[in-house]
Amino acid sequence: MSDSIGIAPTAADVAADRRRRIKAIVGSSSGNLVEWYDFYTYAFFALYFAPAFFPKGDSTSQLLQTAGIFAVGFFMRPIGGWLFGRIADRVGRKTSMVISVLMMCFGSLMIGILPTYETVGSLAPLLLLLARMLQGLSVGGEYGTSATYMSEVAIKGHRGFFASFQYVTLIGGQLLASLVLITMQSVMPAEQITAWGWRIPFFIGAAAAVVALYLRRSLAETGGSDKEDAGTFSELFKHWRAFCVVLAYTAGGSLVFYTFTTYMQKYLVNTAHMDKAVASRTMTAVLLVYMAVQPFFGWLSDRIGRKANMIAYSGLGTVMVVPLMTAIGANQNPYVAFGLITLGLLAVSFYTGISGIVKAELFPTKVRALGVGLSYALANATFGGTAEYVALWFKDNGMESTFFWYVTVLLAIAFVASLIMPNPKVHGYLDGAGTVEEALGKKRALAHA
Repeated sequence: MSDSIGIAPTAADVAADRRRRIKAIVGSSSGNLVEWYDFYTYAFFALYFAPAFFPKGDSTSQLLQTAGIFAVGFFMRPIGGWLFGRIADRVGRKTSMVISVLMMCFGSLMIGILPTYETVGSLAPLLLLLARMLQGLSVGGEYGTSATYMSEVAIKGHRGFFASFQYVTLIGGQLLASLVLITMQSVMPAEQITAWGWRIPFFIGAAAAVVALYLRRSLAETGGSDKEDAGTFSELFKHWRAFCVVLAYTAGGSLVFYTFTTYMQKYLVNTAHMDKAVASRTMTAVLLVYMAVQPFFGWLSDRIGRKANMIAYSGLGTVMVVPLMTAIGANQNPYVAFGLITLGLLAVSFYTGISGIVKAELFPTKVRALGVGLSYALANATFGGTAEYVALWFKDNGMESTFFWYVTVLLAIAFVASLIMPNPKVHGYLDGAGTVEEALGKKRALAHA
């Protein structure tokens, strides 16, 4: 890097800087993987531990109750987005990420040792709810802070590619949870997993969080401002147009993402009537492909622009959801299911491959973590976190296909938001010369001219 008197960096300086940035990406994304493994373990093992925490009843009723607690974890995300976003913008990104992974570790350990409904009655689901609230608070802060950190340390001109590793590790967390499930299904009978084996993945998550803590403590700091307005709502309000655009396209992205990932396993079992183990293996293969393609879509955004990616994701999603979900539900062949689900997730990858960077570019440094984290958390809590519950409710009331149209409407709104979104390459805060507010103001003025 050049110094105060303008000396140009040497090749060795450039290479060393590149290595530091890549190391920071690896360190932050490794912690991100552990956070999301812990969070998704709940979703993947719900089919087994639901009877342990709720009164006996039909499986759909028990899944509705576990999905309700899953959704509550999402409703804690906005609080986490605000709390950890403020810490990241005022104290530093690293500090925020260390605290969040500690909280996740405690939440996972708590679930692993919880007593069952048979032992303590209605106290069991209440304790499960408390643990999920802690995990939701942690993940609510994790997304915004890690997205901000990875965007800031990424190499200019390759930000999309490097920032895509946030979703590589996010999906990797899902994949790891799925692999643990498949391994346990292959070595343990279903009765043992239902009786006590479901606790094992939560203990694994708590232990892995300790490793993530070690990795994050070695990261270099990138942010934190001593300015009085850093990380405040008053400063964030100055960028309300960008905030609303992010809310709109994240709502559709979150809903379709959770529909095709966490809910899909239950959809394959309950609607397509696949065996639990077959559904788990199918989704593991899907997630492996989905994780692998994220860097390509991040790289693609560096070439064609984030705006083009966003239009592609929301446009393709709008026309694909209903026919894909209908076909998946009417099929019992795991290979056909793999192809159909993967096709849907390839369209979603136009968004997930750049999810963090496309938000980070819309906010200035002193409210970047708050702007990214809070907008994402609000949209996720409202639409992503409720995806399973809403889908199961429609199914329970004999209107399952209505859920597909619900997803389609949200993607259509995301498509409109993507169309009016200013081009971050020109108006973004990381690489561009202008501001998002200026660009949105010009668009509004032209529309009324």
